[in-house]
Amino acid sequence: MSRAALPELPSTHPIGEMLPGLYAVDDFTQRFTSGLDSVLSSILSTMDNLTAYLDPALAPEDFVSWLASWVSADLDPAWPLARRREVVHRAVDLHRRRGTAVGLRELLEVSLGVRAEVLDGPGVRWSTTPDTELPGEPVEVVVVRVRGAGAVDRELVEALVAAVCPVHVRCAVEVPAGEEP
Repeated sequence: MSRAALPELPSTHPIGEMLPGLYAVDDFTQRFTSGLDSVLSSILSTMDNLTAYLDPALAPEDFVSWLASWVSADLDPAWPLARRREVVHRAVDLHRRRGTAVGLRELLEVSLGVRAEVLDGPGVRWSTTPDTELPGEPVEVVVVRVRGAGAVDRELVEALVAAVCPVHVRCAVEVPAGEEP
């Protein structure tokens, strides 16, 4: 979509109507300002609908990518438009949960449409007593088990998990047999 001059788009504020009465009867002035109206009509239309441009659910397709850059959302151009809109809409929540098991599950669900189970160890504990025993046994690798409605693209899942996995954590992706393409 383009917001260039649209000859069929009428101006909401015609310049010729705003001029003093002396110019209202001048044919040249009215023709000249109508030419400006056709150029400015797309700008005025955009400004009149600015809130819609800033809403990922309503913004034109090319604006969705621009909005994604505002919230640092990584979009794949191959994704359907509805998925790109949803990622931009949920970007702030996804950033808040980045590096957590919940955040990884949500990111995989919204980005790739797959369900994931993150097996990340025994848990946490706090205590007011120093040197309290830690819960369970330490885990060497965080396992991300992925299931999809159809075939799951392992390479895409691995790339996404690697992008958000904390540096000090090793992650492994498991896709159950029969779910890989």
